[in-house]
Parts: sequence; structure tokens; C-alpha cells
Amino acid sequence: MDLRKLKTLIDLVSESNISELEITEAEGKVRIVKSDPNAGMMTMVQPMMQQAAPAPAAAPAAPAVAAAPAAPTGHVIKSPMVGTFYRASSPGAKSLADVGQQVKEGQALCIIEAMKIMNEIDSDKAGMITQVLVENGQAVEYGQPLFIIE
Repeated sequence: MDLRKLKTLIDLVSESNISELEITEAEGKVRIVKSDPNAGMMTMVQPMMQQAAPAPAAAPAAPAVAAAPAAPTGHVIKSPMVGTFYRASSPGAKSLADVGQQVKEGQALCIIEAMKIMNEIDSDKAGMITQVLVENGQAVEYGQPLFIIE
């Protein structure tokens, strides 16, 4: 696998909420694991040669039950895609939407960059923005809450 591709994958894992990524290609297999955030931000790359016979699958570990955060009140605007969240149309420009701002239905709230394409995300409801749930430049997942409107 190309070193530039590995670097890009490491950057994507470190900037996202995922903790582990495994990719299999014709040349072999690469597994990237993000270390425990309490131990510092270290990314480990483990290149593996393609095996002749697949290894037996391990039993999935039981997910840890975490205390659910209180559900936000109001209308939630969710991300329609995976990408990078931007509050403004360009660096240094005024934010498209801020807390306390009244917005109309169809008004642009933010931009999500996906595959070098800038996609404006519009409000599907009129009201006042009470919360912005994502930081500028942060990677977002499909369905991830972005704004709360009341």
C-alpha cells in the first residue's frame, strides 16, 4: 500500500470518532487502531501480509453500556452525509448560523465537505438555534446531530 494512502488513512482515523479501521486490498491488509484517549493520542499501524486461509473470527466483545446523555429538546438538524463540518463558507468569514440566531426554513446553516465538494446544509424548520453540536473543522458521520432548533 502506498505510503501517502497510509498517511491519509491515519489522519482520517485520528480526526474521526472511529477507534479502529481495517482495509484489505490485493497487496495485503492494513489495520489502524486509535489508542486509548486517556493515554495520549497515538495511532498504531499494523501492516499484515495477506493470509492463505482466513483466520477464524473472534467472538464480538460485548459493548460497554454508557450512561445515555439527556436527549436534547427541540428539533435536531442531522448530517445527511459523512464529511467535514464548516460553520462558514470560507476561513475568516462570518458563521452561517450561530446560537440565538433566528433561521428560516431553507436557510443555509453550515457546509459539509465531502470528497472535495462543498455541500450547504439547509434548515428544514424555522426557529431559533439553541445549540451548535459540532466544532468547526470536525469530521461528522451520517445522521450525526449538528444543530438544535426551537
